[in-house]
Amino acid sequence: MPETERWYLRPPHLSRVKEIVELTEVSLNSETGVIKAINEEAQRQGKIHKVVIMIELGDLREGILPGTLIRFYEQVFNLEHIEVVGIGANLGCLSGAVPSIDQLMQLVLYKELLELKFNHPLPLISAGSSALLPLLIEKAVPRSINHFRVGESLFLGTNLIHGGTIPGLREDVVRVEAEIAEIKEKSLTPLVETADISPFASTQDSDDFTPGQRGYRALVTLGQLDTDVSGLTPVHPDYQIAGASSDITVVNLGDSPDGLKVGDTIQFKVSYSALLRLMNGRYLDKALIENQHR
Repeated sequence: MPETERWYLRPPHLSRVKEIVELTEVSLNSETGVIKAINEEAQRQGKIHKVVIMIELGDLREGILPGTLIRFYEQVFNLEHIEVVGIGANLGCLSGAVPSIDQLMQLVLYKELLELKFNHPLPLISAGSSALLPLLIEKAVPRSINHFRVGESLFLGTNLIHGGTIPGLREDVVRVEAEIAEIKEKSLTPLVETADISPFASTQDSDDFTPGQRGYRALVTLGQLDTDVSGLTPVHPDYQIAGASSDITVVNLGDSPDGLKVGDTIQFKVSYSALLRLMNGRYLDKALIENQHR
């Protein structure tokens, strides 16, 4: 067993069972056929693979229906190369379902039911996402909820229930810098006829500027191929994203270039959707900067 236990958080898919068993120790599951395939692959690799059974509690992402839990567990409980280590649920990941104490207590009761019926301990209830952290801070989470899969709040400090930043965390941990490839004074509204159909919609409100109004615009080397541009916000309060194409983002700077020139960079705050795509980008440099106060 490695010092760090590797989890596969996406529902496992049959075409990647071999890699899942090879590269991870635990996966979140809701299909008996997939668990049986994992069991066969784990046997070939001489491993025991741990699974968490996911239960649908209202977010409408993965999860078995609660009424099928006993029958589902019976089908996977005795697989020789599978160890069921817990149950879990997704809340707030797709439909925006707000976690409630009632939902969490349902999971606690399901765990107790399975342990009593099958005389087998289930050490984990994995119900904690970033959306659950406000309840955890309020000490309202049942003690049996003991596993948390946290992403957005960890990196961006986001309070997904009440908005704002969670006390003790920061929203500026991640920044993206894009280099200026062009900077010129131009019209801020189109000077020609425009069509309603465009591959990338403008993020600029047409009511922000009057026809013929001019200002400085910077083209930076970041586009929709790299990230969710709608999830970027310039750090400078006076800058505004006008729009983006596949590989370029246009930033309105205002009435002056603000001392910027070609080759300089502009910094952006990121949303979670923007961060995910940025971190997965193969053509973007990532750097860890320590001891820098911003």
